Amino acid sequence: MTTTSEAISPPLINRPNSTSVGTIVWLGSEVMFFAGLFAMYFSLKAGAPDLWANDAQILNVPFALINTLILVSSSFTAQFGVFAAERLQPRRTGASPAKWGMIEWFFLTYILGAIFVAGQIWEYAMLVSEGITLSSNSYGSAFYITTGFHAMHVTGGLVAFLLIIGRAYAAKNFGHREATSAIVVSYYWHFVDVVWIGLFVVVYILK
Repeated sequence: MTTTSEAISPPLINRPNSTSVGTIVWLGSEVMFFAGLFAMYFSLKAGAPDLWANDAQILNVPFALINTLILVSSSFTAQFGVFAAERLQPRRTGASPAKWGMIEWFFLTYILGAIFVAGQIWEYAMLVSEGITLSSNSYGSAFYITTGFHAMHVTGGLVAFLLIIGRAYAAKNFGHREATSAIVVSYYWHFVDVVWIGLFVVVYILK
């Protein structure tokens, strides 16, 4: 029989992590931002279908597909980095990729993302040489605005990876706070990857 002198333990409450919740809310606003870009693209396309049919033929779809696969593969490497962070393993314990830590996987993710951005810059240079610029016509404006804003978001993600890697090096003990930071950066990276898949389909496939 329970006596009144016995302390009653309060039930444990699992509160959601404020950093994760804040990141998800912010990504929700980013969804609305890119939805506006998609709406702008389709509106301009509906107003000049002949222009789209003509200028879109210049796009190098095989090159864009390869660049897309590079970016998509970076989502997998980022997730492997998250798995390592969840194990509280910042660095590798062996030469095999199976023993890599968060830092090694995030470095690889950074390299793949940088290759993607470099590929976009090269594509922009080729299109400019063909006469398609930001101010050339509505197609040029729609193409550069939609893909350019996405490239800016990818660049922001690359900076975030460097910050997470630097924080892991600086931390004396890699703990749950550092792991949470790595996880929320992966949320953002997966988001920009999914957005690019949508852009690739709309810009390069449904041209």
